Amino acid sequence: MKKLVKYIKPYWYLALISPLMMVGEVVADLFQPKLMSVIVDCGILGEGDVSSSEIGSFIMKLFHGSGPYTSMQVIITLGITMLALLVVGGFFGTFCAYTAARASQSFGHDLRRDAYSRVMSLSIEQTDKFTTGSLVTRMTNDVSMITEFVEMLIRMFVRSPIFFVGGIIMLLTLDISFGVVLLCALPILIIMLATVLIKASPLFSVVQTKLDKVNSVVQENVSGARVVKAYVREDYENDRFDDANASLRSTNYRVLKLLAVMHPILNILMNISVIAIILIGGLRAEAAAADISVGSIMAAVTYVTQVLNSVMMVTMMFQSISRAAASAKRVNEILDSDPVIVSGNAEGKGKADDPIISFKNVSFSYPGTTGRPVLHDINLDVHRGELLAVIGSTGAGKSSLVNLIPRFYDTTDGTVTVDGIDVRAWDIKKLRRKMGFVMQKSELFSDTIAGNIRWGKPDATDAEIREAAEVAQAASFVDGFSEKYDTYIAEKGASLSGGQKQRMSITRALVRRPEILILDDSTSALDLSTEAKLQAALRARLKGTTVIMIAQRIASVKGADRIAVIEHGTITDCAPHDQLMRTSETYRDIYASQMKSMENEGKEVSANE
Repeated sequence: MKKLVKYIKPYWYLALISPLMMVGEVVADLFQPKLMSVIVDCGILGEGDVSSSEIGSFIMKLFHGSGPYTSMQVIITLGITMLALLVVGGFFGTFCAYTAARASQSFGHDLRRDAYSRVMSLSIEQTDKFTTGSLVTRMTNDVSMITEFVEMLIRMFVRSPIFFVGGIIMLLTLDISFGVVLLCALPILIIMLATVLIKASPLFSVVQTKLDKVNSVVQENVSGARVVKAYVREDYENDRFDDANASLRSTNYRVLKLLAVMHPILNILMNISVIAIILIGGLRAEAAAADISVGSIMAAVTYVTQVLNSVMMVTMMFQSISRAAASAKRVNEILDSDPVIVSGNAEGKGKADDPIISFKNVSFSYPGTTGRPVLHDINLDVHRGELLAVIGSTGAGKSSLVNLIPRFYDTTDGTVTVDGIDVRAWDIKKLRRKMGFVMQKSELFSDTIAGNIRWGKPDATDAEIREAAEVAQAASFVDGFSEKYDTYIAEKGASLSGGQKQRMSITRALVRRPEILILDDSTSALDLSTEAKLQAALRARLKGTTVIMIAQRIASVKGADRIAVIEHGTITDCAPHDQLMRTSETYRDIYASQMKSMENEGKEVSANE
């Protein structure tokens, strides 16, 4: 929790005003029972003689001068005084609640903002480590727990101790013998509540972990709803959610069962204490003691209740501390996670004759993995304006290769340079602004078509959006919508086909007119005719752009300037199509298998006809 103190510092004045206001509210509340005892003793049961009460005598002299006073004067004057104290206390309490809420909510806002900003700065490997469901829980439920604790701390940190100390002092001023009741009740209450909290505290972290699991299951099933329905796995996923939900329920039940003991204990001790006060007062009155009265007994009952309630408030604060400590630890894990990918500050523009991208003795393994590297001994120069295709079997390392260029991951060995500068030295934002990256999985957002395209260039004009859509072969289907580029698409592009989503993603990359365009198997859902038109448009409209295209089909890459063949994590050949057909056995095998597959498909179509 100490690390989070800095988030309350900008609002220190609110955090200071709130306890001061609470002092005013508590003092007003503490004087109420005292005034009520004077009303009962001197107004209802007496003859207006308030000389035995300093506070009653002071108020009566203030409004009526020196006595004697009638019973009705005492009742009315002190009754109005109690109402006035109630209004004053209410004002202080309301203002305290307002300032505490402002301070705590501002604290929560800043904490959530920084936590989210840190998540955005983490590398892909780090976000995968936390898991999506856990990150959602940490930035919502955990931050809310801490925020609620800060608000309670600001308000109750003053209220409970003042009620506790002030109530005891007021009680003892009535009669010293009433202190025996507290002396017996407080140790029992404190021991019982401490026992409950010690058992409940470790479970708070478990509750948050169980909530992580529930959120993860929900997130997976919402994002993968189509797969679940396609494989008719609704019942299985319902059972999986029920297991996670039941585990959360049972853990919460254990916590709440322990905490439920506290209120009955408090009520039992409170009622026993009230009976003891009345018994002591009755015995003293029966013994004709002149220093005890009915009003004093009534006030003593109220003060005992306030003192015991203040102990309960402190206990609730410790409960909140336990919850908040568990949540703070989880939020601090995010804030303390330094990004693995650290931005440099270099930038530059290489010479026209120099390679725009260069891989030098590059090896790469994913963090936490062992065995043979995903990539090894990679040496490759990519020239400006070149269309380089990358082909290879599934799992050969094609996507891993291009992920090193924008620094989604860093190399294990060797260097990757862009414009002659090591990518690790580049200002990471400027490096990535040079590129347009279209990934294997098309990620679209709940927005209009134009809004999704402007992710590539926020200030893109309508003409630039349409031009990019024409190059990406997306204009034809967009014009078919009634609202064209203002058409709202569902989350993750659920309302679009696979080919439409890919063309939308390509449009988003093209609208920024990048120096480097990376297409990571992003034309797999396009037919060969549309893909050929796309490649022709890229050559005609983006002559200065360097294009790296990953593909599975020979037909998609045969027109490239060069084709890099990756096998078992290394580049075995890199040359144009015709040369590879003569020199690369791996490339010829891929070509032969795909041509054979196409011939078989043709025979099946002919047979069906």
